[in-house]
This record gives sequence, structure tokens and C-alpha cells, in this order.
Amino acid sequence: MTASLKKVRASMMNAIHDLPLLVAGDEGFFRDQGLDVEIVRTPGSGQRDSDHQALRANVFDRTMEALYDQGACDQFRMCEWGVMKRAVESTVSSGHRAAKIVALGSAMSTFAIVTDPRSRIYEPEQLKDKPIGVSPFNGSHFTTLKLLEGFLKREQIRTTFAGTMKERLDAVSRGEVAAVSLMEPWISIAEMRGLRVLMESHSTRSEAAGDELDGATLAKMFRAEASAAEAIQKRPERYAHYLLEEAGGLLELKDLKLARILNAAPEPYTRERFEHTYQWTLGWGLVAPGATYENTVDNRAWQ
Repeated sequence: MTASLKKVRASMMNAIHDLPLLVAGDEGFFRDQGLDVEIVRTPGSGQRDSDHQALRANVFDRTMEALYDQGACDQFRMCEWGVMKRAVESTVSSGHRAAKIVALGSAMSTFAIVTDPRSRIYEPEQLKDKPIGVSPFNGSHFTTLKLLEGFLKREQIRTTFAGTMKERLDAVSRGEVAAVSLMEPWISIAEMRGLRVLMESHSTRSEAAGDELDGATLAKMFRAEASAAEAIQKRPERYAHYLLEEAGGLLELKDLKLARILNAAPEPYTRERFEHTYQWTLGWGLVAPGATYENTVDNRAWQ
């Protein structure tokens, strides 16, 4: 039977970002759509024992991006701004395999800015000109800027590289940074350790793919992910083991805040969304100029 299924290679890094992909595989939703999806696991910042391969300054030197560039995977998802950066720069710069934004969704990961109570930081304004640990050009970086620019001037927001999620958590506990940006399961670990969540927000994923992956196949993938998102929302505890595995024994299910797990069906990436997100990212100097909706976005799954 497997021989009749269409093979697709999709990459994943952190469970909270890629849970619909994992669950669609677990529950046979991809197979129901006639797909054999191989999940290519690459290091992210969320595994307890992860290193800095996913945090290199040049995003195209990172493991997932390098594998995509080399043709070792067909499709990936990241935070919306991270996909924007990679899609834009693969389009406006030479030497990289083109990646188009092909959907918005389906995982809405939570990011939180966390402090140590001993720092006596109680509100976002107190982070003025103080170092906040993030990983550059990843969701923690972009979401931190989004969260804080409503409270501080842009020039007052100071982000700094602080390693993996575990390393960040340790750094804020040692007082090496004023705050850190974390995703689940590390927010729950921080809370369990008595650290303070100053503010938090969901961060939408985007989906990216190369031109080689046709619209009909993408549509099948997104239908499977939509089914997975629905299953997760009904019973998040059933799939929380992926997050607990990343924590490597530092967290139990009873201490994981399941309400932070949010997923929804993928949907087309609109021109309005592109313009808003691209101009915001460009305004921070985080992406290259010269991109357009036409050369960056392809909603072929809905055509």
C-alpha cells in the first residue's frame, strides 16, 4: 500500500511548532490523504540537550535551512516572521533554493517573556535598555520585539543571544540577563521553578515549500494538518508527550499548561498579511528589501 502513497519530506524542529505535523503522522491523517510524509527531524532550541546548530547567525547555515537548501526536505514551517525572512532572502539573494510562503498556520505557539522575581521586575517598562535573552531570527526574537514595542521605544529594546531554551532559563536564574523569551514546555518549567511570566502571546506559524511541491499535494498536507489541529484541541493531553520528551525529564504532565497549546487549520497567506508582516520585519532591519507578494507568496494549495 505504501508504494501507492505520494512521498513528501517535511522538516520539524520543536514540538510546539510542529505538533500538527507530528499528530497527522501519528493518527494516519496524511495516509488518509494519500501521502507518505517523512518527518525530517532537525535540531531546534527547545530540546533539553540541543546545541547551537539551529542558532547560527546566518540562518542558511542552520541545519534545517541547510537541508532544505540541499533538497533534503520539501516543506517546513516556522514562526511567521522567520518564514518571511527565509522566503524573502531566498528570493532576493542568489545561491539559495527558493522557498515560497504557502500557508498561514497551523500551530500558534506561545512565547513568554520571563524574569526572576529576585530581579524585582514587575512590568515591561522595567526592561528598558536591559538585556533580554532570545535566539536571533527565531520566534523568540520576533515575538519579543512585538510584545515590547507597545511599552518601549524601539531603541530601548535590547535583545541578546542567550543560547537554547534551557541555557536561557539558566541564564536568567543566574542574573546574567534581565529576562528571557521562552516557548513551551520551557514556560511551564520556568513557572514550576518560581520564575515570573511578565507577558506572553501566541505566535502564528507559516508554512513554506519549494516550487517542486505541487498545489494538490500541499492541499492534502494542509487537510491532514487541519484534522490534526482539531484532534489536538480536543485532547491536548494525548499529544503533550512530545513536549515532555523535549523537556528531558524536567517537567511532568501535571505541570504543563495545556491551554498554551493552540492549533488551527492552515489558510491562505493574504496580500494584506504579507504587506503588514513584511513591512514590520523590514522596519526592524531583520529582512532584506526588494520582495513582493508575487515573488514571495504562492497560495497554490487553494487554487
